[in-house]
Amino acid sequence: MFSKKKTAGIEQTKLATLIAHDVRITGDLQFSEGLRMDGHVKGNVSGAPGSQTLLVLSDRGSIEGNVHGYDVVVNGRIVGDLIADHFVELQGNAHVTGNIHYQQLRMDCGASVDGKLTKREAAQAVQATPPLLVAVDESVRDERKEPKEPKERKAG
Repeated sequence: MFSKKKTAGIEQTKLATLIAHDVRITGDLQFSEGLRMDGHVKGNVSGAPGSQTLLVLSDRGSIEGNVHGYDVVVNGRIVGDLIADHFVELQGNAHVTGNIHYQQLRMDCGASVDGKLTKREAAQAVQATPPLLVAVDESVRDERKEPKEPKERKAG
């Protein structure tokens, strides 16, 4: 009679690693399983390719670089693009300056995003992830460099 609706959410629940609030890392960081980050990273943060990783960025943490993971919960600050293969949760203190690619998204009141939100289909998430650096279409670049001539109006 009643059907159970599958709810969106985090699939990985184990947090195997903690980066404390007084830790600062310069350089890229790769993790497996789960990572809770209260500290600060200046570099890219990514989960091990092909695994269901969980990144939890607390309200005390920040990342200055691109982020890639399976499930990502943000309550801190990210300056860079965020790519989640499955689920993104932006909690009330989340501030993301960059584009977000997600399959499922939850955004609480108070969270802010200065960038584009792009939904990925399940097939896209399984395939290779999109590049972190996006190439600019040359035709768009040319239009910006050379302004178009104004069209002549016919006198009537």
